[in-house]
Amino acid sequence: MNHRRSLVLSTAFLLAGSLPAAAAPPGPAAGPVASPGAATASGSRTAPDSADEPGYYRYPALHDSTIVFTAEGDLWSVGIHGGEARRLTTGLREERDAAFSPDGRTLAFTASYEGPTEVYTMPVAGGVPVRRSWDGGGATVVGWTPDGRVLYTTSHYSTLPNAQLVALDTATQERTVLPLAQASDGVYGRSGKDLYFTRLPFQGSHTDRYEGGSVQQLWKYETGAKEATPLTADYPGTSKAPMLWQGRVVFASDRDGVMNLWSMDERGGDLKELTHHRVYNLESPSLSDGHVVYQYGADLHVLDLASGQDRTVPIRLASDFDQLRPHWVHDPMDYLTAVHLSPAGDRVVLTARGQLFVAPAGQGRFVEATRTNSVRYRRARFAPGGDSLVALSDSTGEVEVWKLPANGVGQPRQLTHDGTVMRWDAVPSPDGRRIAHYDKDHRLWLLDTSTGRSQEIAHSTYGDFGELAWSPDSRWLAYVEPLENGFARIVLYGVDDGSTTPVTTTRYSSYSPAWSRDGKWLYLLSDRHFVSSVGSPWGARQPEPYFTRTTKIYALALEPGTRSPFRPDDELESPPKASSGHGAKPGRGEAGEGKGGSDTTSAPPSVRIQLQGLSGRLEEVPVPPGNYNDLSAGEGTLYWLSSEDGPERTRKLEALEVTNHEPRPATLVEGVRSYELSADGKKILVRKGDDLYVFGAGPKAPAKLADDQVDLGDWTLQVDPRREYMEMFREAWRLHRDYFYDPGMHGVDWPAMEEKYSPLARRVTDREELSDVIGQMVAELSALHTFVVGGDMRPGQDSIQVASLGARLERDPKAGGYRVEHIYRADPDLPDQLSPLARPGVDVRAGDVITAIDGVSTLSVSDYRALLRHKAGKQTLLSIRPAAGGAERGTIVTPIGEREASSLRYDEWEYTRRLEVDSLSHDSIGYVHLRAMGSSDIAAWERQFYPVFGRQALIVDVRNNRGGNIDSWILEKLMRRSWMYFKPRKEAPRWNMQEAFRGPMIALINEHTASDGEAFSAGFRRLGLGKLLGTRTWGGEIWLSFDNVLVDGGIASAAEMGVYGPKGQWLIEGHGVDPDIDVDNAPHQTFEGHDAQLRAAVQELRKEMREHPNPVPPAPAYPDKSAAGNGKKGGG
Repeated sequence: MNHRRSLVLSTAFLLAGSLPAAAAPPGPAAGPVASPGAATASGSRTAPDSADEPGYYRYPALHDSTIVFTAEGDLWSVGIHGGEARRLTTGLREERDAAFSPDGRTLAFTASYEGPTEVYTMPVAGGVPVRRSWDGGGATVVGWTPDGRVLYTTSHYSTLPNAQLVALDTATQERTVLPLAQASDGVYGRSGKDLYFTRLPFQGSHTDRYEGGSVQQLWKYETGAKEATPLTADYPGTSKAPMLWQGRVVFASDRDGVMNLWSMDERGGDLKELTHHRVYNLESPSLSDGHVVYQYGADLHVLDLASGQDRTVPIRLASDFDQLRPHWVHDPMDYLTAVHLSPAGDRVVLTARGQLFVAPAGQGRFVEATRTNSVRYRRARFAPGGDSLVALSDSTGEVEVWKLPANGVGQPRQLTHDGTVMRWDAVPSPDGRRIAHYDKDHRLWLLDTSTGRSQEIAHSTYGDFGELAWSPDSRWLAYVEPLENGFARIVLYGVDDGSTTPVTTTRYSSYSPAWSRDGKWLYLLSDRHFVSSVGSPWGARQPEPYFTRTTKIYALALEPGTRSPFRPDDELESPPKASSGHGAKPGRGEAGEGKGGSDTTSAPPSVRIQLQGLSGRLEEVPVPPGNYNDLSAGEGTLYWLSSEDGPERTRKLEALEVTNHEPRPATLVEGVRSYELSADGKKILVRKGDDLYVFGAGPKAPAKLADDQVDLGDWTLQVDPRREYMEMFREAWRLHRDYFYDPGMHGVDWPAMEEKYSPLARRVTDREELSDVIGQMVAELSALHTFVVGGDMRPGQDSIQVASLGARLERDPKAGGYRVEHIYRADPDLPDQLSPLARPGVDVRAGDVITAIDGVSTLSVSDYRALLRHKAGKQTLLSIRPAAGGAERGTIVTPIGEREASSLRYDEWEYTRRLEVDSLSHDSIGYVHLRAMGSSDIAAWERQFYPVFGRQALIVDVRNNRGGNIDSWILEKLMRRSWMYFKPRKEAPRWNMQEAFRGPMIALINEHTASDGEAFSAGFRRLGLGKLLGTRTWGGEIWLSFDNVLVDGGIASAAEMGVYGPKGQWLIEGHGVDPDIDVDNAPHQTFEGHDAQLRAAVQELRKEMREHPNPVPPAPAYPDKSAAGNGKKGGG
């Protein structure tokens, strides 16, 4: 029996967009000082160099005296006493979760040879792996049954994202879903009747000592029993991975604060601790013949249950360690994090995968400016003059500002020496004497490059500074300051006297400052135009005001009496002459191509600012309001990005000639990701998709953009995994130090954690192993929302998805094919969501037999789904033998992908819940289900709530809610109250507030209600909207943003924003939200189709409806206002 910790993220993934994006790439990592010319040795071994050095061992399985484990992503075999291991598999993707058959001759394991993660088997002696599952991904081997069937877990057969156990007979292909709605792993007793199982899977966040509602607990199910029974309810923490030995259940638990092996009797009593580790958590135990093998740190240990002796298994890998060999990345644009233009627009500097490159805009030499993976560089820019680069680097162990040769020749020079936290961006002044930069602690700094001294010039407690803009004469710095009210304003810092002057109001957000080239104007963007596209609250689905295109462009005169260049000519004043700032009409391509890249034709203008009355000298620029950002001012032209309305928000680069003769904005380039104006104002860099273009600046579109493309066709970069893995490990450590919401790190000695886990990181041989080390380290913080996902994993050769017919089919050889047992149902009001077999014209019914797919017999393969590979979205011919009899016929269907199939199964659960509520309540109770809290879920709210807002009671079902960030939207709508009624002459009364819900409400929660689903649940109760019914929730309420991305694109997220209540207590985190009415959907009865929580909610609401009826009050008698009635009124 093999048990494992999955790294699959199962909850709260929608939080990737829950917070505003950071202003710069993520945090720092330690590393040795390095020159751009060569990699510098780290001074310590970073990974195995030979078979004599240990690797990193995971997912062990044991049978008699043989261990099979995963290392380098492959399966290996070694004796129980250790020695040189033998490689069993060589697949490109990871093979894991090995489990021996009862006779020890066959291995079942999890692999992704064709793309989806599925179950495979192979002989222990070696042989070709055979695919055994076709679930479309997510299948994971657990072990074997005593009668020789593979036991694996999958969510494929559930209408919810629940893990279930499936027993697969490899001889007959018969699959049996065990009668439990939730079971993530398990082991049968020798009789094959008693199943000891872990009910829930790993909850997704790397969190030691977790005690939330999704905690793993052990249960027992006896075949034929009415229900399973809990075995470890005595302890609120983790108990998992059951194994049987001499009438006792051996399992893993963190009852003493660290995951160790324990045992108990078969009823859950007589607890005994078997191991006593205090450094690392024990993982993935497997038992055979009185011995347990398990992962401990990066090693495997064996425990002799009889003697209690525990020892490390000494293993040598006879390997070439192929994944540690330096290799080349041929798609560097996939890792591009910053790109900037040289002062003269003749070159671009590229920051990609932590390294720096300089590419010519036209012809010239491509420069590799750095050459080490031990260091991560960020946000490189050209220094004034164009001969040097200014970048952030973690080469000293902290993120500091460095200066490097732009031609790649020579040594870098460290400019700052005071780093203590992540720095973001470094912007040199035009004269190069100062560099403005800001950090994760919301401090804005000014570095004097001659003295090396940094001075803090501003500090915010409301967010990050951004959009730093130097005046042409380097004497003023404009920056954007976040405000308490959520807005932003522009502030000027005077370098000469250290003065700080806000120049825009706190009543509107202002941002994107841009100096005119003559130094007379400061242009900016501000959100001040508010015209709602919805003008009335009357109508279906509660119309609400919607404001878009709120941004306008403004010009701030720096001195009184400065005439706007957009002001029409008049008889009292002659038009201004053309200057370097306004009025000039440069042609395209006038920028010099010299190496230095600086404009030496004239000295920069002296900028004079009269601060008194400055904010009152604001003027509108004649451009219609829009969705604008990234304003720049060039030679007689303004530039900005304009976004379209809608979820995709496609952007285009627009420009306006600075003139008083009918100025009109023009589109220069469509579909732009970003752009930059060169320092001399004569060239523009545009990123469009993954292509870069540099063309002459001006108010008109380039004649042929393709001719201006920067040639990056031959760009490749080399990666040394040994060095990069250690850099990422240190960076993950530092990201948590700098991002974690609690500076005290929950009392954990964080520097000691780096020291504790760095020896494991040095043994890593592939990216999956690095994630395992990082996961172990960050789990020490015991915080939720701590995910380790993604990264540059070794890709497989194939990625072939299994399509779905949207139905459950059973193999029926006697009938000649696969019998349609059930076609998944969905809301018939949404025909685009119906199963492929339920679409009009297909004419397939339950009981029909599918004998062939595209002419191939369904019985000719081990599973009919093998014939649906690569069929999603394609017309497919099915041969149908009708259940009612008659001739076999053909029909054309279009199968769907597994993602759509999973959603369809969920659709059936959601739709049938609604039907059950309607039936039980006789249409008096409304039902709304929210799967998550994202943009698609507010659409689900619109579809589900407003058709039933007039019912007598309401169930808001947030069970299995994966989180997001729209809790306040939903809570606000439920908080609306009816306080008056409108009575037309012949119509029923309507109330105000419109669509306010008037009756009692209940929110359903469960162990998979996560993150923002929990925030909604807690708010629902605290705001007095109703009771919570179900089971305790996940317990993750320190919010995150997924900004902290590692150099290879992987994520080691830190929990960044704690949540506390008005009385000063931390809310939800670690424990979850407790229900007011505790009702569990027990695993067996739920499998049988019962939803105890839903029925209990209906009963509770019907009781409240009886005890506290709330009908719409009748209208009073109409008033008699006749003279005879003497003005008597029927109401008041």
